[in-house]
Amino acid sequence: MLTINLKGKKVFIAGIGDDQGFGWAIAKALAEAGATILVGTWTPILKIFTSSLNAGKFDGSRQLSNGKLLEFAKIYPLDASFDKPEDVPEEIRDNKRYKEVEGYTISEVAAAVHRDFGNIDILVHSLANAPEVQNPLLKTSRKGYLAAMSASSYSFVSLLSHFGPYINPEGSALSLTYIASERVIPGYGGGMSSAKAALESDTQTLAWEAGREWQIRVNTISAGPWRSRAARAIGFIDKMIDYSTANAPLTKVLSGEEVGYTAAFLTSPLASAITGTVLYVDNGLHAMGVATDSPTLQP
Repeated sequence: MLTINLKGKKVFIAGIGDDQGFGWAIAKALAEAGATILVGTWTPILKIFTSSLNAGKFDGSRQLSNGKLLEFAKIYPLDASFDKPEDVPEEIRDNKRYKEVEGYTISEVAAAVHRDFGNIDILVHSLANAPEVQNPLLKTSRKGYLAAMSASSYSFVSLLSHFGPYINPEGSALSLTYIASERVIPGYGGGMSSAKAALESDTQTLAWEAGREWQIRVNTISAGPWRSRAARAIGFIDKMIDYSTANAPLTKVLSGEEVGYTAAFLTSPLASAITGTVLYVDNGLHAMGVATDSPTLQP
């Protein structure tokens, strides 16, 4: 039987802060395949996340098919908006939630992971943030736009730049994108659509550069709408799910497992010739040119 085997592989997933996002679903899928999971959690929520994890609040979501619980070999504080310690503004350094931890910039985390575990095999970017995401693009400030680009797209460039030397040859890097990169999604504002477009373009360039530099594959998954905490914060995720169910070729609700399984395939040896690719996991919604539930199409 053909199976996905990641036994002995080490994975660093940047962006897990609860048990509801795609990062968590990917962690479960890769753990099911035998991988060791390392996590980078946004520094301000690190204490909340680890406390909830240790208190058993996520135990229901941690269940694997073999009856064991999903385990993280180590959880690192990570603020992917900063590459080096000298990049961190004084007001951030002095913030209580940052003063309680050390080494949360990308370069420091990459060095710490290498020091603790040696080389890794898989890097997963599950990060996105836009402080003005509810603003239309025309009403997004320069500061808000650049913040979205920094946290949601450049962070992948920086993570791969710093982790690349510590990823074993034939390893892989993976990010998550959204169809707003190429289609208009009203309400997905604050520069997030621009950040996702940049992420997809960077995926191709990084595939070339990281492939030639380190023999690493680089891909991104364009996932359909899913009711994660981050998606709920935007405010219209339920409508997007209803729209997808009504108009996608497959009229079902997307599950996190489906994205996780795709990630497991893309990061495994089974996908050894796939790089520079945007892979849609959205029930086929990206293929549609019209909304079949539009009143204009009704008899």
